[in-house]
Amino acid sequence: MGKGIYLRQLLVGPMANYVYLIGDLETREAMIVDPAWDVDAILDVLDTDGMTLTGALVTHYHPDHIGGDMMGHSIPGVPQLLAKRPVKIHIHKQEAPYVKQVLGMETSDFVQVDGETTVDIGKVPVRVIHTPGHTPGSQCFLVDGNLVSGDTLFIGACGRVDLPGSNPEDLYYSLTNKLTKLPDDTVLYPGHDYSSEKTSTIGEQKRTNMFMRFESVDQFLGMMGVPR
Repeated sequence: MGKGIYLRQLLVGPMANYVYLIGDLETREAMIVDPAWDVDAILDVLDTDGMTLTGALVTHYHPDHIGGDMMGHSIPGVPQLLAKRPVKIHIHKQEAPYVKQVLGMETSDFVQVDGETTVDIGKVPVRVIHTPGHTPGSQCFLVDGNLVSGDTLFIGACGRVDLPGSNPEDLYYSLTNKLTKLPDDTVLYPGHDYSSEKTSTIGEQKRTNMFMRFESVDQFLGMMGVPR
């Protein structure tokens, strides 16, 4: 992690979600990645660290990452965050309409991104990488050699493709055409604690994660049980 980069990994909620805090240690500005479950506790960490919240980044629209209703249970998330700190939510444009409708938000609450772009947190650039597959607008965030991957890539696994909006073929190309092209020493920060390790590297996942080792989309789809 670079000298001026603020990056914290927080384990929250009963679904073993990771929430991330990314910021600039010089300007003391920060953003939350996937604010959900315990918004007060997340903000307390920022405040204790002396960081000022300037926005939020969303990897994808599932309730365990942004809040909302999941199987009859209400999960705190983005609306609770905005009630306490009125910041902009950076989300892929394909998912903004759904989030707006489900969470009762206004268009003005969003910064809609499309494809690859850069979001600056203070003087720290965060590269947004569109990685569809788990959801249409899934995206990862690359900052100073660290990849926050949401539910696109886990340590030893990848995101589910049997949910509404999932597309296994898209996920294959997101993994093989985008994430495997990152430097091997890129540190991986996944969206859930599904492993004995909290972090890995892209190089290690290329060597050990079978979902990044398929030589063809047909092989990948076969593993996922998808007929061709």
